[in-house]
Amino acid sequence: MGDASGDSALLAAGRDAATVRLREWRFGGRFVEGCTAPDFDDSAFAVVTVPHCVADLSWQEWDPASWAGEWIYRCRFGRPVGGERTFLDFDGVMSAATVTVNGRAFPKHLGGYLPVSYEITDLIGEDNLVAVVVDGRWLNVPPDGAPDGSVAVDYQQPAGVYREVRLRTVPDVFVADVFAKPVDVLRAERRLEVQCTIDAAQPIRYASVQIALRAGDQTLDSTTVDIAALAAGPTLVAASLDHLTEVRLWDVTDPQLYDVVVTLARGNSAVHERSVRTGFREARFELDGFFLNGRRLKIFGLNRHQIYPYVGMAMPGRVQRHDAEILAKDFNCNMVRCAHYPQSPDFLDACDELGLMVWEEPPGWQYVGDDQWRELLVRDVRDMIVRDRNRPSIVVWGVQVNESAPYPELYTRTKRLAYDLDGTRQTSGSLTSQSTVDWVQDVFAYDDYNHDEHNALLRPPVPDVPYLVAESVGALSGPHYYRWTDDEQTLAQQAFLHAQVHDTVASDDRYAGLLGWVAFDYASQNGFTYKAMKKNGVADIFRVAKPGAAFYRSQVDPRRRPVLEPAFFWDVSRHSGEALIGSNCDRLELYLDGAHYATAWPDSKRFPHLPYPPYSADLPEVATQLPELRIDGFLGDELFISGRMAADPAGDRLELTADDDHLVADGADATRVAFRAVDTYGNYRPNVTGDVALSLTGPAVLIGDNPFSFADTPGAGAVWVKTMPARTGRVMLTAAHPRLGSARVHIEVR
Repeated sequence: MGDASGDSALLAAGRDAATVRLREWRFGGRFVEGCTAPDFDDSAFAVVTVPHCVADLSWQEWDPASWAGEWIYRCRFGRPVGGERTFLDFDGVMSAATVTVNGRAFPKHLGGYLPVSYEITDLIGEDNLVAVVVDGRWLNVPPDGAPDGSVAVDYQQPAGVYREVRLRTVPDVFVADVFAKPVDVLRAERRLEVQCTIDAAQPIRYASVQIALRAGDQTLDSTTVDIAALAAGPTLVAASLDHLTEVRLWDVTDPQLYDVVVTLARGNSAVHERSVRTGFREARFELDGFFLNGRRLKIFGLNRHQIYPYVGMAMPGRVQRHDAEILAKDFNCNMVRCAHYPQSPDFLDACDELGLMVWEEPPGWQYVGDDQWRELLVRDVRDMIVRDRNRPSIVVWGVQVNESAPYPELYTRTKRLAYDLDGTRQTSGSLTSQSTVDWVQDVFAYDDYNHDEHNALLRPPVPDVPYLVAESVGALSGPHYYRWTDDEQTLAQQAFLHAQVHDTVASDDRYAGLLGWVAFDYASQNGFTYKAMKKNGVADIFRVAKPGAAFYRSQVDPRRRPVLEPAFFWDVSRHSGEALIGSNCDRLELYLDGAHYATAWPDSKRFPHLPYPPYSADLPEVATQLPELRIDGFLGDELFISGRMAADPAGDRLELTADDDHLVADGADATRVAFRAVDTYGNYRPNVTGDVALSLTGPAVLIGDNPFSFADTPGAGAVWVKTMPARTGRVMLTAAHPRLGSARVHIEVR
């Protein structure tokens, strides 16, 4: 179990306090009377690690009834070491939780997306029991509460202790919070205003607070504030670091981060230290676009749900970070919208480090409830901002419920709260109407799904307000969206429509930019779904890119990364006609069985404003002769990239790739292992049926369907490999398909 008394090395290593993660819990399933008592016999409970989901899920057809109810988790720990006060911190429990420590129950916490902390100093002894009753029912809590039940929210929310839990020990007086606020960042002498919250268990005299700005081991500036007396409870201490001429700005191309280290001392002895990361940057939405550090930057991005196969939202930090890497490095986004709730701190850490800008908003989806519900919304806005206001990646606060009615009194209140708690970012909230009646925010954000039969047609920006397209494209192809089982033309249309709306935005500086809907498929019961799934993603729920991603992948400087991404399949199932190709080359030369077939040029007529317009080429039918297709991409006269596609299925194989080749033996770490049916050259082969059988050896467990059926994702899928506590060694995962053969990957667990 998570035994703090036996984990002194971890306790000593905590950056801001002595902390240990409580990873191993006993999960008893449905709540039963008496199960929170310390002497309750939990020997029959299953041992699980958090993050954890209460329901056994596949990757589609989720049923909210499977997690609706109350569930029990229990964890024992010894007496913590390293401080006089002890706190129990939860990063997130879905959707409500009642925490009991050694028989003492705390008030029920409502809401699943933001942290909650309990001081347990007076409750603990040598042997301790924390019990958590998780409530996964439909509650009057954002984003839930609508009379129609779970179908009223566009994303499903499986219950569980789905984020980290920590035991934290601190001195009697400690640094509880640090807000580092960059000021005048475009001037040569930049400043950093720092607010520190000092929490004292009892009144003390004579303390000091040192604040230092560090770049690695180098201290750029520091100051000390002397305090004659501290009252019991929280005290705010403020100071400023001036003349920061050596500071580099945080930018999407250079995400420079700094540590702000706050040291609390009594006399000559440091008693507590807390550090936070920050970055210096100015982000402004104006009438003529978005400006980062004084230069106009067109926002180019996607929305993201943190929903995964098999576990709901309960993926560990490494997996959450990979989503940010896909968005920034593979899809070339400079911004992501966290739709429609505060997302994993690990995901946001990666955004800070990668230079991926963020729109963050409170939990909600169209519905606004009664007075109690609204007070919880205001609390969520406050907690979201306090949790994440040090992050340079966040450039706008969403302070409204997604696509809700205006509610000017409520949203004036949340806007004022954002200004009071932060004051460095503008506010927004997405709308489905372009009316400015009762609109109170700084940035007008519109979800634009305007279209005709074949095209996505953005509406002009609302005049006299900073304007951002917060969603677009989505499922404009029809009720089936973009499934791997859809025909080639439908899948390619997704890339075309995303290119179309980004081209429109690039044509007019009044558009600050556009965030397409959506990066990844997700679980939903709302509207047009297929097996309780929304298929709007340019990648599927396994994070396997669809043909729709070809456009996003191509929007990068070719000197940085040449791209050649066909948005079609070279397969006996294709027919002659237009084929879309995403590329950043100057021209493409196409060959059939070595013979020159055609020259293709960027389609600047249909996409005149994109830096790298898609290509279109008329290709022949494949059905009889099975020719090999070669595409050469040129920059000027230089051959820069070349790709081949085989029509002949004789060389088809099963491709197996792991995102990581090493993991940590903490019982929670995990990595994705994706498998695809591919041709000789590694191109996706559609319409493959049959099952993929998986076998795993070594110190890990498999998260996923085994065997995995290609019925609904013909030729593409994934599982996750998760470590076991304190078990190290080599993991081997083998995948086998009756026609495609087998493949294997190795992962070292350290």
